[in-house]
Amino acid sequence: MRNRYIEAFEKAQIGEKNIPDFRAGDTIRIGIRIKEGDKSRIQSFEGVCISVRGAGAGRTFTVRKIGANNVGVERIFPLYAESLESVKLIRRGDVRRSKLYYLRNLRGKAARIKEAQTQKPAAEG
Repeated sequence: MRNRYIEAFEKAQIGEKNIPDFRAGDTIRIGIRIKEGDKSRIQSFEGVCISVRGAGAGRTFTVRKIGANNVGVERIFPLYAESLESVKLIRRGDVRRSKLYYLRNLRGKAARIKEAQTQKPAAEG
């Protein structure tokens, strides 16, 4: 059982963030606010979510993308960070695991993730 003061603080931290429901295997685009001196800009980071962990205000997710010269780049983002401007779901992945760390050892076509089939509504009658 958690302390009610901690729960109230976490609810205030979470606030009204508009974050889509995503899980490991989904391709997402994250907009991160970068502050350089007195200027501020939003930088996109698009890749495959390989893990989601934690609960409440401490929830984090790891995103992996292939950068220049086929070098894998992974970043861990706190879900309710102030610098996290937007999270957009690009495509749903069809995977059987909740942690996709095995993608670190795969290259090229072997590292592809199948797209999940969208559910069609059942026909009436």
